[in-house]
Amino acid sequence: MTAAPPSGTEEPPSPLLVACALGIEQLALRSARRPGAAAPGPYTVLRTGMGPDNARRAVSGALGDPALAGAAVLASGFCAGLRPGMHPGDLVVAEETRGPEGATPCAGTEILVAALERAAPGRRVHTGPLIGSDHVVRGQERALLRARGALAVDMESAATLRAALAVGPRPVAAVRVVVDAPEHELVRIGTVTGGISAFRVLRSVMPAFLEWHRFSLLPRR
Repeated sequence: MTAAPPSGTEEPPSPLLVACALGIEQLALRSARRPGAAAPGPYTVLRTGMGPDNARRAVSGALGDPALAGAAVLASGFCAGLRPGMHPGDLVVAEETRGPEGATPCAGTEILVAALERAAPGRRVHTGPLIGSDHVVRGQERALLRARGALAVDMESAATLRAALAVGPRPVAAVRVVVDAPEHELVRIGTVTGGISAFRVLRSVMPAFLEWHRFSLLPRR
């Protein structure tokens, strides 16, 4: 879904690409836009498919479109929280994403945290490293990732941001909603309730993403 560019003869600002893996994530993000909400420029919600390889291919292909030239890129969707005390519906703002190729710093994390606290009042917002995996992580493997300092894990964010920067310099960030956590794993009975909670939170975050995008367009001193 791409918003219409502004009218007039001025060159439109760079667009925003929000990448997610699953259809349910795309549905939440697409339905989040409020009628009449002002966007700084066109934005697209891209479904990449699951896993780092799919994310890499989809993002690289999308950024090859001239309409998305110079787009800021934000990876979003669900994740698994790794630290005790996290709950479904909590938000994770990555300070960096970590993958096989190393760490990728994220831009504007303070702006995102403040904007998310306004967009999703009452929800906890965690900040820290978001680590990538090529499979669903369970049990002891989660403890090992936590011991490496990771706050949460997902399969696409690290690959998404790496692919975006490989095409060219741009602001990148990652925001995930916890769908399961150490005390609330997917295999447990609370999964359905946790999934509904996470979906509702994901529907609320687009205004924060647009605020981050506006910030990313400001000239740097």
